[in-house]
Amino acid sequence: MTLNKELIDKIINITSKAAISCYRFVGKNDKKNADKAATDSMRNEINQLEINGEVVIGEGELDKAPMLYIGEKLGKGGNVNLDIAVDPLEGTNFVAKNLPGALSVISIAEKGNLFNAPETYMDKLAVSNKVPIEATDLDFPVEKNIHNIAESLNKDINDITACLLNRPRHKEIIDKLKKMNVKLKLISDGDVSGALMVTDDKYNVDIFLGIGGGPEGVLAASAIDAYGCKFQGRFIFDNDKDISRAKQMGIKDLKKKYELKEIIKGDSIFCASGITTGDLLKGINVKDNKYITETLVTHKSSNMCKIVIREDTIKT
Repeated sequence: MTLNKELIDKIINITSKAAISCYRFVGKNDKKNADKAATDSMRNEINQLEINGEVVIGEGELDKAPMLYIGEKLGKGGNVNLDIAVDPLEGTNFVAKNLPGALSVISIAEKGNLFNAPETYMDKLAVSNKVPIEATDLDFPVEKNIHNIAESLNKDINDITACLLNRPRHKEIIDKLKKMNVKLKLISDGDVSGALMVTDDKYNVDIFLGIGGGPEGVLAASAIDAYGCKFQGRFIFDNDKDISRAKQMGIKDLKKKYELKEIIKGDSIFCASGITTGDLLKGINVKDNKYITETLVTHKSSNMCKIVIREDTIKT
């Protein structure tokens, strides 16, 4: 099996070190250098692996270096061919302003198994695995989704919690949810984290919905797959540049609704390391000359969904 425990440990190392690398920028109001530090660390660590890797989810194109760009080849070579999705720093604002919820995120799958997503918006829906798969749909009215979730969970509608990005584009959805007296969890950024909150009762989120980043949608889908939760997404191509780019990437139906199994196929490893403490993970803690990190790791084929705590000695 390509995606084994040894590789899992190496992927945990990659996000932990990327998180540590931008820790010094927490609260420094310097998004650019925080992102660069995480990106440089992630690229360097991936390039130590004996793999043939290609970035299928990244940040921009070749001319956007030093970002990890779509199509970039990574690794030292070998017999292992992997698709790689990265968000070295999800929540640049969180780091810059010392706010909760910044993460360093990566997902890997065997070549051809991870959707090659353009850097555009995606309309998303993620729902707990306790809700029947057919009960919700991206194309249902929001009221129908909420009613079906409440009925399947045997909850009152006013006990249902919906999470979405707090954006003007979501005003209509938010107004409908308020009218239904649904509990709202409005997040300022970080929609990988938002989607992952449907994976465990402790987060008290029943549905994540709305428009966010397409790359973040694919990353979240990779983790959600290991939990057996539902995810659907539809990319939004609203200008000629995005449409042209999508066609170059082989996307023929621009209005297609993607099911989870179309976004992530086969086995996968997902890792997210906390930088600043949020709902999902504790941020980096410095103690006794060590960085202590928390990483959420999922591995589909072994049913692994756990948090790993790790210590790295501070180099002087």
